[in-house]
Amino acid sequence: MKFSAVILLFIFCSCSLIKKEEEEKVIARVEDKKLFISDIQGLVPENALQEDSSMIINNYIQSWVKDNLILKKAELNLKDSQKDVEKQLEDYRRSLIVYSYEKELIKQRLDTNVSDVEVQEFYSKSSNSFELKDDIVKVLYLKMNKKAPQLKKIRRLYKYKKENDKETLKELAHQYAEKFHLNDDQWILFEELKSEVPVFVSQTEGFLKNIKNIEVEDSLSIYFVHINDYKLKKDISPLSFESKNIKNIIINRRKLSLINKIRSELYEEAFINKDIEIYDGKNEN
Repeated sequence: MKFSAVILLFIFCSCSLIKKEEEEKVIARVEDKKLFISDIQGLVPENALQEDSSMIINNYIQSWVKDNLILKKAELNLKDSQKDVEKQLEDYRRSLIVYSYEKELIKQRLDTNVSDVEVQEFYSKSSNSFELKDDIVKVLYLKMNKKAPQLKKIRRLYKYKKENDKETLKELAHQYAEKFHLNDDQWILFEELKSEVPVFVSQTEGFLKNIKNIEVEDSLSIYFVHINDYKLKKDISPLSFESKNIKNIIINRRKLSLINKIRSELYEEAFINKDIEIYDGKNEN
């Protein structure tokens, strides 16, 4: 009876496979492995153009064929020990579970508030390690259309001598400027400024030492630039430029410390409860 049931099950499965191949169109084959039309359902977005659809499908088929060819070759040429990936998969699974759990604990217990005092203390102890990799500037700049109103007034104000001049310039910038940066207490990369303003600089150090005010133009716009301060590559980076980076370093150190603390607590608790034993190999049953 059991034997008959097995035969019937085998026939049913075989018929199902044959039926699937008959009903479905095979669109690619690598030896005994087949890619069916149902395998690519949902691959193409509904609103895709015909040529885009064809390209997406053809790319997928080519990728499927190549993946299976290399898999077949690998299975033929690798040793059994090299093809046994169960341990790697289990290690990866364990790592993912531990990572997810630690991430959840960190979310619950990690203090991410970093005070200005902590940032200052960290910087004071290790300021020499904060060497600039790029030139930075404190700068004010405006991009104005050549036909914009108040150009004469802006030309005078961007070299501001009084705090009132700066406030007036802000008002005019919001009204008429195409683009502007008026926070000249903030350090920015000199390369960022050069990407905004069409200024030619052959030698950065000499330029920044000698130029404070710049007025250049292109076919449509005029650019006004006032350089308030600068620091060169390999100078010690200022605290205000490194503040965000320092906060991230402090938080990452707290994170590592918290993970170590959690692991130590689990170890101590398990040791007290006698849930763990470590054998030195001398004791034999």
